[in-house]
Amino acid sequence: MQGINFKIGDYKPSGKVYLAPMAGYTDLAYRVLVSKMGCSLLFSEMINSKALAFEDEKTNSMIKIDEKENDCAIQIFGHEEEYIKRACEILNESICKIIDINMGCPAPKVVKNNDGSALMKDPKQVERVIKAACEGSNKPVTVKIRKGWDEKSINAVEIAKIAEASGAKAITVHGRTREQYYSGKADWDIIKEVKKSVKIPVIGNGDVFNYLDAKALFEHTGCDAIMIGRGAQGNPFIFSQIEYYLKHNKDPQKISEVKKIETAIEHLNLAVKYKGERAGVVEMRKHLACYLKGLKNSSLVKNEIFRINSLQLVIDKLNNYKRQFE
Repeated sequence: MQGINFKIGDYKPSGKVYLAPMAGYTDLAYRVLVSKMGCSLLFSEMINSKALAFEDEKTNSMIKIDEKENDCAIQIFGHEEEYIKRACEILNESICKIIDINMGCPAPKVVKNNDGSALMKDPKQVERVIKAACEGSNKPVTVKIRKGWDEKSINAVEIAKIAEASGAKAITVHGRTREQYYSGKADWDIIKEVKKSVKIPVIGNGDVFNYLDAKALFEHTGCDAIMIGRGAQGNPFIFSQIEYYLKHNKDPQKISEVKKIETAIEHLNLAVKYKGERAGVVEMRKHLACYLKGLKNSSLVKNEIFRINSLQLVIDKLNNYKRQFE
């Protein structure tokens, strides 16, 4: 892999493979874990800019960054300039390296308020939001978009140009429309088109589930970096595997079943450390389902541990399950 030949504003990343912002997944515990796994830039769960502006207690807890994390970006969402600007002013006090604006979330509860990917239907508002963010922030502002709202309104190139002209220092493109959600195949051609149309760094996103996918995305689009979302769920190893492959052009070592289960336990302990036993154990269930997916007889152990709220009992069940692979 070539060296890092781009900057995001005045920030120079140390790598080219990033963790995507995912609601309910990229919390503090998971970001600490993937930092150990070689991910150089981590994006937080998306933060409601209005709630942050009003200093909501739960929202404030979501912007905490641990010293054990690698470089972190905080992603905010919203369409009201005053709250976007105020959120950025608050985040100036954070140790995050970047403030990212979400214009790609397809969730109905988000788009019904004209936030997330709904913003792509209003290019003028996109411009106002980005300018407000840049006015309030002393950190680089970036934007994450989709291909467009639907197949009749593919406007990623238009929005990317607006973002660049409005002060954004990089743009991430997910190669699906809002109407696709996460179905079908990501369109990497649109990422390639955006890359050709702007001078700021472009980060490609969509359908990277292993190191070969990563190589293909880089080669197909010419993007500067890639962002991995669903491919990292239950698979934090993907970052080090991709970095290894791109650097050495050799297949990385396969991750054993034992390693997957041990990492799941490590992740579980981190979740409990940051959220307390009950919340940590309950919230880890979706992560554990991802770690155990495809493993022999995993449905049996999942059925057992998903009824348990005790950290030690879950660990005992996982260690007992692990023995069949040793």
